[in-house]
Amino acid sequence: MQFSASEVALGVGGQLIGADVTIESVGIDSRTVRDGQLFVPIVAARDGHEFVRAAADAGAVAYLTSEGTLPGVDLPAIVVSDTAAALADLGGAARDRLPNRVVGVTGSVGKTSTKDLLAGLLATTYRTTASEKSFNNELGLPLTLLGADDATEAVVVEMGARGIGHIDLLCSIARPTVGIITRVEGVHLELFGNIEAIARAKGELVEALPVDGLAVLNSDHKHVAAMADRTDAAVLTFGLTPEADVYASRIALDDQLRASFHLHTPWGETDIRLGARGEHQVPNALAAVAAGGWLGVPIEKMADGLFGAALSGLRMDLVTTSSGVLILNDAYNANPTSMSAALQSLAALEGRRRFAVLGTMAELGEESAAQHSAIAAQADQLGIAVIAVAEPSYGDTARHVPDVEAAVVELGDLELGDAVLVKGSRVAALERVADVLSN
Repeated sequence: MQFSASEVALGVGGQLIGADVTIESVGIDSRTVRDGQLFVPIVAARDGHEFVRAAADAGAVAYLTSEGTLPGVDLPAIVVSDTAAALADLGGAARDRLPNRVVGVTGSVGKTSTKDLLAGLLATTYRTTASEKSFNNELGLPLTLLGADDATEAVVVEMGARGIGHIDLLCSIARPTVGIITRVEGVHLELFGNIEAIARAKGELVEALPVDGLAVLNSDHKHVAAMADRTDAAVLTFGLTPEADVYASRIALDDQLRASFHLHTPWGETDIRLGARGEHQVPNALAAVAAGGWLGVPIEKMADGLFGAALSGLRMDLVTTSSGVLILNDAYNANPTSMSAALQSLAALEGRRRFAVLGTMAELGEESAAQHSAIAAQADQLGIAVIAVAEPSYGDTARHVPDVEAAVVELGDLELGDAVLVKGSRVAALERVADVLSN
């Protein structure tokens, strides 16, 4: 989204020092700066002001600063008191230019996939911008809004929360007109304490919706369904039973784990085949349909939109190696719900032997040991051999190794018909296992 430097200064309450240049986009990482960008140095573990000169060399045309003009940087500067707060204000200014088709997506699990599926659905009818990867916090969300061009007709933003009030803050920037709550599960209990607090935090999205907006709620999860009482907006429900406004019947998986189902909606019925893998993607697709249908996507276009949706990486990526080994790479993140779903997907694959290389599930608090043990028990029941990487809580039924290299050695010589799942929380970075096996 294009701004002049003076418009940026006005929008963030800053002072422009230097020429009133044209800004084509905004970035916060000096390593990925492009020509024409405004560089916003974020003060965190490292002070982003240290990288302003590198951003200038990479093509930035102006920069925000809370330290005044910086020596040796010959660019226009916009002086503010807090660069992160200014970025949020600038995201709000970008939202002012967008139409009222802004969808916020949150939930304990499934929000990134739901965001991706909805973006594919909306793109059949509207020029659509969506959050990249999991850009779902007070930095990523403004960048998504600022990344929309002037022809954008619909925006999908992912919203994460690490505490009460976080989603409320994101809603104050994005001002969504549609809100989707995927599920509320016992994820991040270390941060929230209990599932009721998680529900309270996620429900801030529906509370922020305007009276002429829409809340899309999962009728299969009691904490989500109960949020209907927390909003003045219209409500549409999705789920796996006919009690929901949008539901699926005749669900089946193909040999690539892609689900097909018959879709029932207030706008008609049709058959759907997903490009995304795993039966657990069906509710995510239903949430996307509810939001997309309400926003005017014809049911005739929904099948193409859902099948062609581009999914973020490291989520149920299925690769067959040259020796015929199946590698299911779901290593982006992990929690008990997504881990269970991934094990079920692995069990659904045609395979001679099945292995799961599992890393830690982080931020589970006091429930951590019990949750890891339950996952190991489920794998054992499904006939899956677990190789646990640096996580002793998977217990005695797992084979324990200290690192990625040891996990690859422990797998041994894989053969035609073997199937391997790779999954763990982001801190485990287990995609390295999948990379070695795939190559």
